[in-house]
Amino acid sequence: MIEIPVERQIRNNASGRVGEIEALVGNTPLIRLHRIASELAPGVELLAKAEWYNPGGSVKDRPVLNIMLKALESGRLAPGMRLLDATSGNTGIAYATFGAALGVPVTLTMPANASAERIRLLRVLGAELILTDPLEGIDGAIRKAHALKTGRPDLYYHANQYDNPANWQAHEQTTGPEIWAQTQGRVTHFVAGLGTAGTLTGVAHFLRRCRPDVQIIAVQPDAPLHGLEGLKHMPSQIRPGIYDPSLPDRVVEVNTEDAYEMVRRLAREEGLFTGISSGANLLAALRVAQELEQGVVVTIFPDAGYRYLSETGLWGE
Repeated sequence: MIEIPVERQIRNNASGRVGEIEALVGNTPLIRLHRIASELAPGVELLAKAEWYNPGGSVKDRPVLNIMLKALESGRLAPGMRLLDATSGNTGIAYATFGAALGVPVTLTMPANASAERIRLLRVLGAELILTDPLEGIDGAIRKAHALKTGRPDLYYHANQYDNPANWQAHEQTTGPEIWAQTQGRVTHFVAGLGTAGTLTGVAHFLRRCRPDVQIIAVQPDAPLHGLEGLKHMPSQIRPGIYDPSLPDRVVEVNTEDAYEMVRRLAREEGLFTGISSGANLLAALRVAQELEQGVVVTIFPDAGYRYLSETGLWGE
């Protein structure tokens, strides 16, 4: 049983609606992989958190709910204001989901080449979308969000997921404790992709308090131009303010096509229909696991594959 932090208990008692929503977030399954891990040493386990079990369908539900509740509690997101942020898709869907549930209007800036499924879903949920130049990637959307906030500070609360400590704190409070409990404290390696870096940062802070020798491995694309939606190539892009490059013990770079192939393998060998970043995370985690004789390697599957069906490079065959 995961112990609920006092802050979350207070929220649940303060508002029935918030409590109902928050109770649905987290406590996602930890799945052991078998066929893909079949050639690993007998003493090595490879596991992944199935984050599509969250109500908004992705790992981003965790930080988004924390960001929104902290902003509402502090008064920074006041009645009459709109929540504003840049997103590549999943964070925006979480904002739109919880915004609809809590009566908070949402404005999102997003690269115009985001998958058609994500754009359609955001519009279904009632979010205002401002699509930015796809050649500028997520950095272009970030710059647009900053410009909107600067122009109308009275209208927008800029959630700024890339610099907001409530992002990584959500993972310190929930994802990390869940992994520790679900592995009975046996986790030896944690592998997570770098987007905002919130998942990696928060989980690392928690696990290192429990087990100082745990290895933290970051995953990033191997080139500035890539097809790994949601992940950042840190050397060439705007670095999130919440990311400390000294935190991971190691950074593993992955190729887009190799990650796509891993997504297909997950579907056909494990029966798990995941998103693109899940393939990237697992590819890196498998490389780490192949080096071990003993260990429990845990990674994150941020979302399911339904938001990527229009990706011809992935499912065009």
